[in-house]
Amino acid sequence: MIGRLSGTVAEVSGNVLLLDVAGVGYEVELTTGAVAMLGPRGANCMLFTHQVVREDSLTLFGFLAREERELFRILIRVSGIGPKVALAVLSGMSVAELVRAVGNDDALTLTRISGVGKKTAERLLVEIRDRLGAFATAPARMIPGEATTVHQDAQREAVSGLIALGYRPQEATRAVSLAYEDGLAAEDLIRRALQSMVSTT
Repeated sequence: MIGRLSGTVAEVSGNVLLLDVAGVGYEVELTTGAVAMLGPRGANCMLFTHQVVREDSLTLFGFLAREERELFRILIRVSGIGPKVALAVLSGMSVAELVRAVGNDDALTLTRISGVGKKTAERLLVEIRDRLGAFATAPARMIPGEATTVHQDAQREAVSGLIALGYRPQEATRAVSLAYEDGLAAEDLIRRALQSMVSTT
């Protein structure tokens, strides 16, 4: 099992990163938020990974935080939720947001994620609640990922907004990453990203 990779960004296509590790290229599927946080080509990158082996394929899923990987592993144990849907869940909300949704029995929020219908959301709430362990039993302390929720959400919303405008995911992610500054709202990020893309064409 490959549990962690450290290398440099070679290429990004959609949500798939080609990570150069000592001359070997690993294709790793990432959440939208992780893609938005990647540096430019050649930048150093360390990922916590989960390896899925099937008869006809071997797929690596990567996460910038250990907590995201642990929640991913919890999600894929839920009946009817495979790795692709689990990745979509973690692309649609942060660790803290998912824990809050489960704690509040909030199926509606989960159904807003692509691939998660009402029945799947309700089943997820029932099955995941007892598996959250330390995430769910420590409300008094900050949930891992809470400190980065605001800026990750802004970047995620900005990338989604640019994709909705017709830009390719890789193009949108790179533009948002270059435009990002602490404190910028999603609307400001979109505006700055658009300006930078127009100025380079």
